[in-house]
Formats: sequence, C-alpha cells, structure tokens
Amino acid sequence: MPSPDTLEHFIARVESNAHVEAIQEFYAEHASMQENMGAPRVGRDTLVAHEAAALARAASVHSTCVRPVFVNGDHVVIRWIFVFTWKDGTTGRIEELAYQRWEGQKIAQEQFFYDPKQFVRAPA
Repeated sequence: MPSPDTLEHFIARVESNAHVEAIQEFYAEHASMQENMGAPRVGRDTLVAHEAAALARAASVHSTCVRPVFVNGDHVVIRWIFVFTWKDGTTGRIEELAYQRWEGQKIAQEQFFYDPKQFVRAPA
C-alpha cells in the first residue's frame, strides 16, 4: 500500500509533466500498463520507452489530477486530465481514470479507462 506521502509525490511528479521520470521512480521493474481492454505493456523499461515516444509527438502537455484520489489498501484510482498541444498546432484533451495496484511504494499494475474518441485532434 502506498503511503500518503508517496502517493502525493507521484501525483506531483505527473502534474509537473515529468511523466517518464514518474515511471522510472514509482513503477516496479515488472510493472504493467494497459489501455482500456488492450493488451498490457509489461516491464518498466518498456513503459518508459512507450511514454517517451508518446510525449515526443507533443509540443507540450498539461497534466492535472482531479481530486479526490481513491485509495483502498493496495488499490488506487486517480482521475487525470491531460491537455496536449501537438507539434502540428492541434490540441487535444484526454480525461481518464487510472486504476492502479501498488506493491509497497511502487505501482505494479495500472489500467487506464477513457473514451478513445477523445484522441480526435481539434484545431489550435
């Protein structure tokens, strides 16, 4: 179960848009991430590479945790809003729920739930 301090540090890291660093610091080496019902990506190095590639397509991103954060033992649910400005000048807003299973102070498993229609880009 994550301590309240660990959870707050994780959220602060993501809100500072240090997404890759958050994965490096707060995910277990064997961690997995899953988009909706897609196949999970497994292994922290794989997660870091995927996140870096996704962020490379953006000119900027603004990340916000919408509180409250729900914690029940080793399980945490966080509502996120991400606003992207893509390199072509278009924008996008993604709202998702992240369902996490923690092992101690590290995330071992995470599944994101969101509407894929949110990925349609809007003019700048």
